[in-house]
Amino acid sequence: MKKSVLFLLITLLAVVCAAQGDHVPAYNHGPMKPGDALPILPKDQWRGEAFQYPYQVRAYELAAKIPDVIYQMPCYCYCDRMGHNSLHSCFETTHGAHCGLCMKEVFYAYEQTRLKKTPTQIRAGIIRGDWKAIDLEAEAKGN
Repeated sequence: MKKSVLFLLITLLAVVCAAQGDHVPAYNHGPMKPGDALPILPKDQWRGEAFQYPYQVRAYELAAKIPDVIYQMPCYCYCDRMGHNSLHSCFETTHGAHCGLCMKEVFYAYEQTRLKKTPTQIRAGIIRGDWKAIDLEAEAKGN
């Protein structure tokens, strides 16, 4: 009996984990309106442990340049579980500086914006996982 219950729990856990891989995290379906979100963390607060590496600072610089775009992007660190509603939310606090996934997504979104991609096209790339190829150290150096 105990083995069958344990097997059932393991199977259930495996199904839940597998389903998570297909889940698209929260994002906003259109551009930001006044009052929809907090501003990107101000530059005067970019200090301390969260900003010890150049790519951390650069990620916030880029987020501040494309807030409407990242407002429409999901964040694959699944921070929507803690109340975030898009990638933008990650950069309203120091959360984005502590999370390599968030930073890779913002670098990817900025790169695609410069290539004249629409937020819908950028979001499709994020959902595909195109952001995973981003090298934070290289991006911070401008490579």
